[in-house]
Amino acid sequence: MNNPFEFSSDNKRYHTLNFHNRTVYGKKIYKAVLDCGFTCPNVDGKKGKGGCIFCNGGSGYFTDNTLSVTGQLEKEISRIRKSHGDVPVIAYFQANTNTYAPLHILRENFFSVLDFPEVSGVSIGTRADCLPDDVLELLGELNSKTNLTVELGLQTVHDSTLRKINRCYSHKEFLDGFYRLKRRNIRTCLHIINGLPEESPEMMLETVRQVAVMNPCSVKIQMLHVIRGTPLENLFKSGKYVPMTKDEYINITVRQLELLPPEMVIERITGDGDKSELVAPLWSMDKISVLGGIDSKLAELNTYQGRLYN
Repeated sequence: MNNPFEFSSDNKRYHTLNFHNRTVYGKKIYKAVLDCGFTCPNVDGKKGKGGCIFCNGGSGYFTDNTLSVTGQLEKEISRIRKSHGDVPVIAYFQANTNTYAPLHILRENFFSVLDFPEVSGVSIGTRADCLPDDVLELLGELNSKTNLTVELGLQTVHDSTLRKINRCYSHKEFLDGFYRLKRRNIRTCLHIINGLPEESPEMMLETVRQVAVMNPCSVKIQMLHVIRGTPLENLFKSGKYVPMTKDEYINITVRQLELLPPEMVIERITGDGDKSELVAPLWSMDKISVLGGIDSKLAELNTYQGRLYN
């Protein structure tokens, strides 16, 4: 069966990050994960305490934030080169809320990585409610000097769910931050989580319908992970939260892909967390099986990203 999807050079029926990078950079590119040691307004008490119910205090599994940002980057470039040779990298400010700090510190961290010849772009993970005007000005300046992406944790468009997961800001506030980035022509990537507490398949599809209207440059889709030491783990162990099955996740993700515009890059389509901290669902540890299941279901249905987009 021929692949009917135009944004692909292999068997994928969705717009992969690999296809995007090879189109933009002419080759594969790798992310160098950085941790500035920042916190979050949903942790330090400004908006809330404890963070979202699934948060274990940020992420980033290769970093040592006792090092400076440039020291971390040197270490990451060395790690990447050992496996992949002399390749370009994206400096990825991943852990916690990376625009939640004084402006001079943000400037120092973001611009310091541009001195590395290996760095072909910068990606900054943050919250949409942490984008004041001076930070947006800084991001606009950075955007003029490199390939910048700002990643925002949307998770869901449903305020009822946002309250359950303790995100501590509304979808309306999210839209305000997102569109302020978009008006400045800053590339955005939105994170979507399937399997959030008490969300029905129709609610997950509605999130994607609204994302299609918002039209960010890219999205990341993943299953909700139950991580050790989080409030979500307590809900799971008490039986108040039941994760999706592997088949449920594959089926809903395929249906979501059909609703997204074909030009939108799917930067991630399954989670890739720290296996030593994962409590559930254990099937998500077999990333290859999940990716293969999505590919197989798309081919079985002879469908593809954007087939139902209008």
